[in-house]
Amino acid sequence: MSSESKQNVITPHDTRYLFVLPFSTDPALARRFLARDSDIVGNIRFGKILETLDKVSENTALAYVHRFYPGARVVTAAVDSIVLRNPANTKLDLVFSAQINHVGKSSMEVGIRIECLGEGSSHMATCYFTMVARSTDSGEAKSLVLPQLQYPEEVDKKRYQKAENRRQAYREGLAKAEEMPSLDEYLLLKKLHKEQEQQGFVGVRAGQLMLESTCRAYPEQENVPTTIFGGYLIRKAYELAALAADMVAPDRAVPYRVNRINFNQPVLLGDQLKFTARVVYTGKTTITVQSDIERFSRTDGNKSLSNSCLFTFLNVDSDMERRPVPFIYPVTYAEDARFLNAFRQRID
Repeated sequence: MSSESKQNVITPHDTRYLFVLPFSTDPALARRFLARDSDIVGNIRFGKILETLDKVSENTALAYVHRFYPGARVVTAAVDSIVLRNPANTKLDLVFSAQINHVGKSSMEVGIRIECLGEGSSHMATCYFTMVARSTDSGEAKSLVLPQLQYPEEVDKKRYQKAENRRQAYREGLAKAEEMPSLDEYLLLKKLHKEQEQQGFVGVRAGQLMLESTCRAYPEQENVPTTIFGGYLIRKAYELAALAADMVAPDRAVPYRVNRINFNQPVLLGDQLKFTARVVYTGKTTITVQSDIERFSRTDGNKSLSNSCLFTFLNVDSDMERRPVPFIYPVTYAEDARFLNAFRQRID
């Protein structure tokens, strides 16, 4: 291979991006990320971590796209998954190490590893975002065709394949979500409805575990002109979901996994936003919450689903040991559907 050809080869390693939250040297920053004014394990605002992750993912993808399209921008299409591995706090610096694992036609998967530095350092979380490159020529957003990465190292090939597997698993999950309940699923739902008909039933019904909030989109939440920052939206969605999880957790609900977040429609300046969080399923120690965002346009009166999110929380004691949670019962057909969707993705 000629030296010129080698210079044109871009590998995942060439897309690496590091970002640090210097909590140990910036007390004001550390306080903004504080969850409670008390000394507890895992005392950090995960919603603010989500907001930071979205910006890190955007910066990582944008650096790659700007190699070929200097005026382009990138948007978040989905958070494929976030797995929380160890608790963090605001006493130790957090390092976000990101790189692009997979490039499709116009989309990229950005993998991000979060680590806590210092004494007791640990791997906090593993995160995967799907970003899409868009042109801003003529004021019309169009997807851009991206040059492919090269994957010379074995580890790069494995990450590429895992990204492909995640994409395939999501497609299969979408198809499965449209399927009628299997016999076992039907019998499970029938059993749950029968139990509610028994005299003296004292179980928790899903309809009792819903929260709503509304707000207006203002300029301080913009990321690009007239468009609201996706990280802000998912932070707000998560925070409402956490409050919903607290309604059923006997002890303390802590984030365990972001199953999926879809970005369906952009939110524009002036839109009214409606956030809805519903507890849809509980396992032995887990609580699954579906959180949706609807946008209502002030200009044309249209409404649409902006974001759909599925979060899993753990119920834990003061030592972060798992504790049991009460089972919740679906009542309506819509609650049955949400229950089944979470049941099929369950993490007990």
